Amino acid sequence: MSIFEAIIIAIVEGLTEFLPVSSTGHMILTQGFLGVKSDEFVKAFTVIIQFGAILSVLVLYWKRFFQSLDFYYKLFVAFIPAAIFGFFLSDYIDSLLENVWVVAIMLVLGGVFMLFVDKWFTHSEETEPKMDFKHAFKIGLVQCIAMIPGVSRSMATIVGSMSQGFSRKTAAEFSFFLAVPTMAAASGWKFLGLLKEETTRQMLWDNMNVLVIGNVVAFIVAMLAIKFFINFLTKYGFKAFGYYRIVAGLTIILLMFLGFNLEIA
Repeated sequence: MSIFEAIIIAIVEGLTEFLPVSSTGHMILTQGFLGVKSDEFVKAFTVIIQFGAILSVLVLYWKRFFQSLDFYYKLFVAFIPAAIFGFFLSDYIDSLLENVWVVAIMLVLGGVFMLFVDKWFTHSEETEPKMDFKHAFKIGLVQCIAMIPGVSRSMATIVGSMSQGFSRKTAAEFSFFLAVPTMAAASGWKFLGLLKEETTRQMLWDNMNVLVIGNVVAFIVAMLAIKFFINFLTKYGFKAFGYYRIVAGLTIILLMFLGFNLEIA
């Protein structure tokens, strides 16, 4: 992977990680368009650069992370389902990650669903309930659906929150907060696994400049994307993202039918 390719993929990660459009799906497709083969380092890179995106949440919302221990308890409860499902289904999830058809179909189906989210689940901040452990756990369960590439972790957690009476802004912010333990666990687990073997340790060391650049780019772009998303979502809702997902998914399906090779395996 060249530095240019790493920067492009990191920009896509930063732009899409916190938007309801599937960051994993977009990175897979970006690799396909760039012609980047999915070797061991590329797979590690797409996971490890999530650290940069995580850092953007911590910087933007640092005061919220000093609120109380109750804040962390609820995040932990919401994180538990993904930790369990991720541990037992990791091999199956990995097998889906390189299937462009799955990504395209999930983009379309998720887009159609998002056209109706505002109508079904919109609530005001004045009438929303107080987040408790039951709410947190249910949101965590819904987050597990996002293990299917193309679904979007952000979409799943935001809709999971809104379905329980929370406003768009509260739902989006909780989605950002829940991303921290979820993505940190995924990235950390991948990173530690690579450190166990001498060959993969050397691989990381040899490509450290690419990893650093990727994380810095993902951090900067994610900060901008979060600020944009909160403002846009509060004013306009989800329809625009729904239409985007449908167009993106159908475009990918059309390209595949026309013979374009977007597979990255």
